[in-house]
Amino acid sequence: MESELKLLLDARHKDAVLQHPLLRPQSPYKPREQNLSDTYFDTPDLRLRGSDIGLRVRRVNGGWVQNMKAGGAAIGGFHCRDEWESSVAGSVPDVPLLREIVDDKRIRRGLLGGSKVRNNLAPIFTTKVKRTVWMLEFPDGDRVECALDHGRIEAGHKHVAISELELELKAGNPARLFDLALGLQNGIVLHIGNQSKADRGYAMLEAAPPAAVKATPLTLTRDMNVEQVFQAIAANCLAHMQANDEGVASRHDVESVHQMRVGMRRLRSALGMFKGVLHLPEAVQAELDWLAAELADARDWDVLAGSTLALVAMDVQDRTQLHGVQQAAKVKAQEHHITAACAVGSPRYTKLMLNMTRWVRTMGWHDDQDAGVVAGKKLQGCVLKFARKIFERDQRRLHARAHNLREATPEARHRVRIAAKKTRYAAEFFESLFAARTVRPYVKGLTALQDELGFLNDVAVADRLLTDMSAAEPELQAGASFVKGFLAARVKTDDRVITRLWQRFESIPMPK
Repeated sequence: MESELKLLLDARHKDAVLQHPLLRPQSPYKPREQNLSDTYFDTPDLRLRGSDIGLRVRRVNGGWVQNMKAGGAAIGGFHCRDEWESSVAGSVPDVPLLREIVDDKRIRRGLLGGSKVRNNLAPIFTTKVKRTVWMLEFPDGDRVECALDHGRIEAGHKHVAISELELELKAGNPARLFDLALGLQNGIVLHIGNQSKADRGYAMLEAAPPAAVKATPLTLTRDMNVEQVFQAIAANCLAHMQANDEGVASRHDVESVHQMRVGMRRLRSALGMFKGVLHLPEAVQAELDWLAAELADARDWDVLAGSTLALVAMDVQDRTQLHGVQQAAKVKAQEHHITAACAVGSPRYTKLMLNMTRWVRTMGWHDDQDAGVVAGKKLQGCVLKFARKIFERDQRRLHARAHNLREATPEARHRVRIAAKKTRYAAEFFESLFAARTVRPYVKGLTALQDELGFLNDVAVADRLLTDMSAAEPELQAGASFVKGFLAARVKTDDRVITRLWQRFESIPMPK
């Protein structure tokens, strides 16, 4: 099992990394330089990629070495993957030999056992890298191998530059990797590298830019304790956020902003769900709040410029008054996308993700001196019992807030929407622990309720943004007032819908 932290840097900062006091070699061996040439192999239909596997052959000291890596989501630049390696006779993989050394039955029998892989492997891209390698050895026994890589990935006429620092844990505590990375942030601009070289090579083969990424389903088991479940949930939420950060920072993609915010809301909901047994450090919580604020305005203006005003335009014949409002909303959305991109592309964001990942990976809540023995026992408790208590608590909160929903104020309905959202997140987090026939109707009912309440919230947000727009650009006041009036009428029409959806959800029993 390979455990490493990957950080991206500008090639101009190479010397600063080599000279940084935190990374000065602390072993009897001097740094050594290597020229590495790797060829990655796959079938024409990318069967290995489809199984989340990277296979390469490297030229080393006049010989050849094949390497296969599989699985393991990268979070906060921390890669933890299964890895198998062996010498081979030539420049192509030896599949029968791989079958002997791979201890994963699914890969050995299913993927490597058939002729479709064995007889159809071909080179798909190459990497050419100049690597500087040195070892850090610490008094407590931690050993970290540092590898500074500069070069490029090539696929036909396409190529992309490589400039990255890999910190691989050879022995000791994974927290050491994060502490080194956080220390380096004080003097060098570094970014998290969640993509492996194989990931980046495959990305070059794709014709379209990567799409925004939704949350991946969680698989929990009843033999897991509360602590293990929180760790799995938090890692899933962080992976969801970071899978979309490039779309926010580089492409100003509307859906990437949305999905990154969803990932953050899921994470914050999970932190609230488990607050009786663990607490995120206040300093890290403050930074999480900062990021949420930086993304919020971009999403609010996206919704107004996209779905809300588009809904109005569909239902009116004379759109003359809408044109100025629509254009102004698009401009504001673009401005806030730039703000969000600057935040996600900043060293501050990198530091936040490193701190969050360190806390989750190394179970940093055990460092909390105020946690006490009681919380420690709860962390080791039965997850099924814990999940049922969460469902019961969320159900009570949702019913209390939904009292007299049809006559509720926009603020009261917003509180109901938040409660429904948190209840749905809990159901999705714990879904694999309960019978699907009881969970799915529950989630479906919550989703329908939340979607309708979401529209009502969008209307409330639109009202605020249009008021701001009118104050800043008085010539748009007539158009903004028209939109606000149209939406207010639409909300009154939807009162019956929200009542019907609530009654339908009330009849659905909690998951069992």
